[in-house]
Amino acid sequence: MITTSNLSKKYNENEVLNIEALEIPKGQSFGLVGNNGAGKTTYFSLLLDLIQPTTGAIINNDILVNESEDWKPFTSAFIDESFLIGYLTAEEYFYFIGELRGQNKADVDALVAQFSNFFHGEILGQKKYLRDLSKGNQKKAGIVAALIGNPEVVILDEPFANLDPTTQIRLKEIIKNLAKAKGVTVLISSHDLMHVTEVCERIVVLEKGEVVKDLATSEATLKELEAHFAG
Repeated sequence: MITTSNLSKKYNENEVLNIEALEIPKGQSFGLVGNNGAGKTTYFSLLLDLIQPTTGAIINNDILVNESEDWKPFTSAFIDESFLIGYLTAEEYFYFIGELRGQNKADVDALVAQFSNFFHGEILGQKKYLRDLSKGNQKKAGIVAALIGNPEVVILDEPFANLDPTTQIRLKEIIKNLAKAKGVTVLISSHDLMHVTEVCERIVVLEKGEVVKDLATSEATLKELEAHFAG
């Protein structure tokens, strides 16, 4: 589904990412972990054509990401609150995303209704602008908005940060269901090794922009990751 080849990103002479080859098949729940500055967000930014590669390319479902926009209808993401429109309420934002993705209000309402437990009564009907919500509630709204329109690829950067334990548990179930039940390719970056090993069937470790581990998740994965980062 997603093929990365000879991909690099430099700022002046500072190389922040260098991935020779990386294949992510359709329907895989894929985790990306690493310390700050490892290149996780850079990789996602390249995958979303937010920045241009210095060399190489990412191909998403046979489409060269930085040369065509044809990947956008089946790809969605929530990276941070900059993806939101702060002067809209959550409902207004969901309907706006729905319009972009060819969904009418009934379609959007039906999808959003599935996440009432995830919202925990803190998102809908609050008559608050997104900019006035807490960081955690902004994240909830952004994650659900990324699921509007039945995307085939969903990209989430640090989805568990700023969420309370109950919401983290519910989010893990959402992510597992996307990959296992619906065949969605889910890409997650996280600093939380326990969460990412629970929801991802494969985990890649980035270090100084390079892939240093590529693991199929097993009962031993968490300890292996902890040992790696304990250094």
